[in-house]
Amino acid sequence: MKIGKYSWGIGDRFAHQAVAQLSAFVKAKEKGIELVPVWNKSNREHTYVQSVPAQTREAADIAVKELDWKGQYFVDADHINLNNVDKFIDASDFFTLDVADYIGKEAAAEDIEKFMADNKKFIGKLQIPGIAHPFDVTESLLKTIAKKFLFATQEAARIYQHIEAKKRKDKFITEVSMDEVNDPQTPVEMFFILQSLANLKVPAQTIAPKFTGRFNKGVDYVGNLQKFEQEFEEDILVIDYAVKEFGLPENLKLSIHSGSDKFAIYPIMGKIIKKYNKGIHVKTAGTTWLEEVIGLALAGNEALEIAKKIYAKSISKIDELSAPYATVIDIDKSTLPTAEEVNNWDGEKYAQTLRHIQSNKNFNPSFRQLIHVAYKIAADMGDTYTNALKKYKIIVGQQVSENLYDRHIVVLFGL
Repeated sequence: MKIGKYSWGIGDRFAHQAVAQLSAFVKAKEKGIELVPVWNKSNREHTYVQSVPAQTREAADIAVKELDWKGQYFVDADHINLNNVDKFIDASDFFTLDVADYIGKEAAAEDIEKFMADNKKFIGKLQIPGIAHPFDVTESLLKTIAKKFLFATQEAARIYQHIEAKKRKDKFITEVSMDEVNDPQTPVEMFFILQSLANLKVPAQTIAPKFTGRFNKGVDYVGNLQKFEQEFEEDILVIDYAVKEFGLPENLKLSIHSGSDKFAIYPIMGKIIKKYNKGIHVKTAGTTWLEEVIGLALAGNEALEIAKKIYAKSISKIDELSAPYATVIDIDKSTLPTAEEVNNWDGEKYAQTLRHIQSNKNFNPSFRQLIHVAYKIAADMGDTYTNALKKYKIIVGQQVSENLYDRHIVVLFGL
């Protein structure tokens, strides 16, 4: 099983927007861009919403049937590990092996010695085709990389082997994720991470590194664009070389996590993948939930009141809601309106504050990030929230589809 060249992770916290999401891919296909939808939902999200992976699969299958989608599509067990992967086995055919927590844990001494021996031939000037400067690989650098990343790749192998034992290996896509950490992986570190994954027989088709800069949830990239461009291009060239050198899947591609709304880097990414004719995987999971709230605000009446209650409760629990996302949000509390202020807003004011259009004077990135992590508040509302999604399905779905197509797909691919 091989995933297509361009794929897009589309999370749906409450499993109501699959048709609206897929309609954006239908529109992209009409414009000549073949995208593979990948519905992703993490164990944490399932826990908060009290859902199960089978519901994600069901929503995806229904949308595919309703829109007569003939292309590939997948359901991703997002950010899983050995502690929670089993509940995803039956419903998923894409597995994001999250080993970020294992970076920095040291592998056994004999395993480090073997890693050193396997990679001794690269000591010196490592020249990657297409990269102007060589990488200086020393014994000290190799040992540092081994101590930092080897255990994490071994954990990826353990998770992969566990899945493979329960599903045929040609029945699912493997992604390795290392993005939710503070320090970026450099291109030379990426090269040896890929060597280790290949050596451990982990057939990754996508890999999600941490890049320089902040990839905060639901808002734009914060960082040095020139530095990002250099890293992104070098990572693509490193992957290309590693595929040939180590026998990794030939369609291995970069995965950009927390890719939601990274408008500043979309043109860079689009330019480079076009330059080298490479694929990409982008995750925009949380933006669907945000567009739901925007749609409810615009619907007015009791739906607007629901949106206001979500904000009031989220600001009262801001520290609790933010804690699990500490590495991927930056909320400036001083810029947040009070619940009383928001209660006096009309639907358009609420929508403009939440919707990510930076030229709009009402847009508030901290407001957006807070609502991004507050889906548990909506989940606690139970049928009150989901019934509103059903009642105002058209206006909510319109926000979801337009956001995904107009502000993401169009910008990345220059349509």
